Amino acid sequence: MCEHCAMRGDRVEVVVDVGGETRTFEIVAGKAGRRVDISTVRGTVEVSEVTRTGEVVRTGRFMASRVVAVMEFPADDASSGRRAQTPSNQTSIL
Repeated sequence: MCEHCAMRGDRVEVVVDVGGETRTFEIVAGKAGRRVDISTVRGTVEVSEVTRTGEVVRTGRFMASRVVAVMEFPADDASSGRRAQTPSNQTSIL
């Protein structure tokens, strides 16, 4: 698997104004190899869980005018098995 691919544990929270209060919705990459994609299309914010092959598993759609915040939480490197990568233009301290 490539180093840029998302892993299980990716999560996106969307805060939506529902008239007088806000509600928080959460989309999580539930299985290994899945990722969460965010797009804005025709005044709609779409948050989708996507497999490695690009197949959409589920999608949350929200009116962009009602979205207060979109917060992305990538998978923790320790829990997902990914190693922290040293940028190519920097040397390792150890």
